[in-house]
Amino acid sequence: MAEPTPRDLRVVAVDIGSVRTGSFAWAAVDVPRAGPVPEALAGYGSDPATAVEAVAEGLLSGGRAVLALEAPMSVPVSGDWALLGKGRAGEGNRPWSASAGAGALGTGLVQGAWMLAELGRVVTGLSVTTQVRRWSDGTADAARLLLVEAFVSGAGKPVATVLGQHAADAEAAARVVAERLAGGGRESDVVCAPHRVFNLLAAQALWAGLDIGDDELGLDVLVVRARPVVR
Repeated sequence: MAEPTPRDLRVVAVDIGSVRTGSFAWAAVDVPRAGPVPEALAGYGSDPATAVEAVAEGLLSGGRAVLALEAPMSVPVSGDWALLGKGRAGEGNRPWSASAGAGALGTGLVQGAWMLAELGRVVTGLSVTTQVRRWSDGTADAARLLLVEAFVSGAGKPVATVLGQHAADAEAAARVVAERLAGGGRESDVVCAPHRVFNLLAAQALWAGLDIGDDELGLDVLVVRARPVVR
């Protein structure tokens, strides 16, 4: 299966949080035809509207795009009620159901839903997916927008830049997702297995009226975790 042409790929990562308190940030990376992800960002901002504009710009130019939300975007639903709320495999000591994760999840649901609805309004007939193969299969009807989760926490958290910690987190997320996909990686760092999956990205896309397969509600999302910087 053919991978997307690198020059056609824009990755926009969003650090979910309160816009009012300055806790929301996004960063965009354009992946070159060859070579490493460039140091220069394609854009950055601090509100959902400009994040939408950045994604739409990549799509309206005829390319494909990735929207990565830094918040839990899939949750496990165990058949055993005693296990409900347990962390996902790969989260370590920062499970989605802990206070920080649960707060980001709730905020991410409404901010993500709003952004996807706006994208649907700006980009007519937008097809989306949470499955890498449905985005990168090289066919004419492949989805143009891939939705993924970024995981920036703990040892993988970057040092704050002059723009602040949230901007640094968004940039780190954009870069790690761009590097993973440009390198052909499809393996998720966090999974809901062995439990059933509730795919919150797919739920948001369906709510926004976007073209996405109904089966994706029960399929895991790609979660890309930022790694510690080796110095």
